Amino acid sequence: MGSSLGENVVAVIMVGGPTKGTRFRPLSLNIPKPLSPLAAQPMVHHPISACKRIPNLAQIFLVGFYEEREFALYVSAISNELKIPVRYLREDKPHGSAGGLYHFRDLIMEENPSHIFLLNCDVCCSFPLAEMLEAHKGYGGMGTLLVIKVSPESASQFGELVADPVTNELLHYTEKPETFVSDRINCGVYVFTPEIFTAIQDVSSQRKDRVTLRRVSSFEALQPATRIPTDFVRLDQDILSPLAGKKQLYTYETMDFWEQIKSPGMSLKCSGLYLSRFRLTSPHLLASGDGTRSATVIGDVYIHPSAKVHPTAKIGPNVSISANARIGPGVRLINCIILDDVDIMENAVVTNAIVGWKSSLGRWSRVQAEGHYSSKLGVTILGESVAVEDEVVVTSSIVLPNKTLNVSVQDEIIL
Repeated sequence: MGSSLGENVVAVIMVGGPTKGTRFRPLSLNIPKPLSPLAAQPMVHHPISACKRIPNLAQIFLVGFYEEREFALYVSAISNELKIPVRYLREDKPHGSAGGLYHFRDLIMEENPSHIFLLNCDVCCSFPLAEMLEAHKGYGGMGTLLVIKVSPESASQFGELVADPVTNELLHYTEKPETFVSDRINCGVYVFTPEIFTAIQDVSSQRKDRVTLRRVSSFEALQPATRIPTDFVRLDQDILSPLAGKKQLYTYETMDFWEQIKSPGMSLKCSGLYLSRFRLTSPHLLASGDGTRSATVIGDVYIHPSAKVHPTAKIGPNVSISANARIGPGVRLINCIILDDVDIMENAVVTNAIVGWKSSLGRWSRVQAEGHYSSKLGVTILGESVAVEDEVVVTSSIVLPNKTLNVSVQDEIIL
């Protein structure tokens, strides 16, 4: 797999774990959040596909807390599809965003890479990784962060940073500050040289030294242990903040889209962003139709080859229809994700919603919401095997799996 020039690159994608995906319910009740469908592919597929475009990529590692069996089929399939080794590594306990990288350093360094990409699975962007790598080589530092300009109002939700406008050196970094620092934020996408492992080891060593040398008062000895484990290292607070301004870290600013996928509602927004990007990267995946022989298609729409869509249906914009779905006559779908084996009967309407696996919508039913992606009930979500009966209207609601709705509901969570 290696390059003759010794320029091997590996990528590490942090996928989290079951306790981290609770905000993604009810979809994460069925499958791990990283495997939730987004623009016709599992969420983690999008950063993996972006990594495939990095020159001299030798291997991709997925690091998380899920059981290995939950990723086994996907990892095998994507390795074969991309012809790149993809391997899942399970953390035995939390090590922090940098500590997790260090924990698997021997495996990551097997191919003797010159550069290591680190990505977060729940990031949605165009992933300009090859361009980042070129910029990083030019800077000559230990690491480069992908950054983006956001509104001052939203910046405090993320890691804010200040960079030199000429050299792009990272001068200051603070995670979720209480007061405004900058409208540039950390995108959660990085490229490092192997020196990152030395930096992480230094943090652990300093922590061990402090524990060894520090005298503990009698009062402290009686208190519950709150000390951070020496092998728990956070990338933002323990690496980025201390090394800012020391000519080791630099920034690469993207002018494209960027979002964090923290909820099912945001996954619907991000599905639309990825579908629109397909026009540039994978136009063959987008459907078309004018209502004569096939359904009328408006805007960016993906329809799985096994799905059956009636020619009188009207689909789009921003619609993704998964395997074996059946879309009946006169159905209208707008801004929605339809998962596997869903049955939507004639003249039903779905807008601003995610319809879970094996669910069914009756004749003249409506599943809808206002489309406020970040609010709790801004997008309607039906879990697996939910049955909405004829003429029932479901508005701005979340419905857990295996429920039958025979009356209309609004602004409700159906347990």
